[in-house]
Amino acid sequence: MKPLVAYYRVSTREQGRSGLGIDAQRAAVARFAEAESFEIVAEHVEIETGKGSDALERRPQLAAALAGARRNGKACPIAVAKLDRLSRDVHFISGLMAHKTPFLVADLGPDVEPFLLHLYAALAEKERAVISQRTKAALAAAKARGQALGNPRLAEARATVNATRTAGADTFAATVAPVIAEAQAAGARSLRQIAAALNARGIATVRGGRWEAQTVANIMRRAR
Repeated sequence: MKPLVAYYRVSTREQGRSGLGIDAQRAAVARFAEAESFEIVAEHVEIETGKGSDALERRPQLAAALAGARRNGKACPIAVAKLDRLSRDVHFISGLMAHKTPFLVADLGPDVEPFLLHLYAALAEKERAVISQRTKAALAAAKARGQALGNPRLAEARATVNATRTAGADTFAATVAPVIAEAQAAGARSLRQIAAALNARGIATVRGGRWEAQTVANIMRRAR
């Protein structure tokens, strides 16, 4: 059995006292460890916000997890249930990668390279910012127009959903575009070849599926 250090984090003391968030993370990491033949040699539980690129200074348990992983050898990884349990800040994620300790994310699987962790972190961070901005703009526009018919709360909810959907698709396209450009520079010429390159890199579509020529065409059109 390969050693693995588990790290769980919740953002508030209320979540920490209830144990609900921690229990779900512990169960997810335990399932992952069993499936991938890891032995959890240590667990570290943190109650601290994930915001801010300097968050490691406020995370003694994460620092302890890093030290514990190093004591178990260079190949000993730290596992989290979801990427946002490490942080919601892409610069913070980049800083963790510099420690040369491997990180595994249970819901992403065992074969996700650091490059993809950066990509997922950047996508999540950018998507949150864009969705927030566009949702506020959509709600302000809906309020300015007024509503002659229907439930105002329903109209606001509809505007929020529409803004979220559009913002998420635009953000995903902007994030994947550099990867497509990289594939083209490496020799991928047709849409089918670009789709194969994205699939080989383990990058899923916005719906979590595999790339086809048409989905590549759609994303390139949106990115432009």
